[in-house]
Amino acid sequence: MTDRPLDLDLVQAFVHVAELSSFTRAAEALGGTQAGISLKLRKLEQRLGRSLLERTPRLVRLTSDGADFMERARRLLAADREARQWEAPTPPRLRLGISDHTTGDTLPALLQRLATVSPDIAFDVRMGFSRPLLDAYDAGEFDAALVRREGDRRDSEVLRRDAYGWFAAKHWRQVGAIVPLALLAAPCGVRATATRALDDAGLRWREAFTGGSVSSVSAAVAAGLAIAPMAGHLAPPGSEDVGPRLGLPTLPMADVILVARAGDPANRRALRAFAAFLKA
Repeated sequence: MTDRPLDLDLVQAFVHVAELSSFTRAAEALGGTQAGISLKLRKLEQRLGRSLLERTPRLVRLTSDGADFMERARRLLAADREARQWEAPTPPRLRLGISDHTTGDTLPALLQRLATVSPDIAFDVRMGFSRPLLDAYDAGEFDAALVRREGDRRDSEVLRRDAYGWFAAKHWRQVGAIVPLALLAAPCGVRATATRALDDAGLRWREAFTGGSVSSVSAAVAAGLAIAPMAGHLAPPGSEDVGPRLGLPTLPMADVILVARAGDPANRRALRAFAAFLKA
């Protein structure tokens, strides 16, 4: 160790890798390359004389020294931001439209990630259905929208593909031949896809529960009220895909896309972190 100050670019790279558990995603968030991020981490570890990360082909996680350094690193970056802000300017505002089907219960972690990367940005978030959110984006109401793909959008970036199934609580048992469904209200695209698939298969169904959010539909599933068509990562703990057992039609996978306009550098930086988190 020497008295030479730490390079904050190296510290920032470390925080991104630690939070995203990925060199690739950290590089995307910072607008760099994986090799460049790896080099920064090696330099930081050499500078500190400590190993901060455990690296395997499938996993990146903090060592005990890395966990100890993490809070120090965050305080360093926060102090740097405070030192550079002579006045309290009007913060840039990032207007986001987010489909409930894309985030579900991961929304708090996503917002925490955005706040960590871009603490100087004010976020204006509206949740809703994919098609209305895309229409609002096209009308200029949002700077970016995170939605299920609806039609062909050439101005979008595909962040991931979600597999869908028919989820029910493990203790749920069907009574009768009519399939009871827990659905979001119209104009939900998942609702339309699922009910059309049942109709095409000649299966009878009834709407046993109508919710206004994915979390409410998940609650209905967990309570054993009905079956819900939903992405596997949004299914409540203790539920299972009963589609194969009941002979229900296979639901198509859905692309999760981000549409965004070029904005100021702060907003672009936040959106890179946003996309990297969702890919990770």
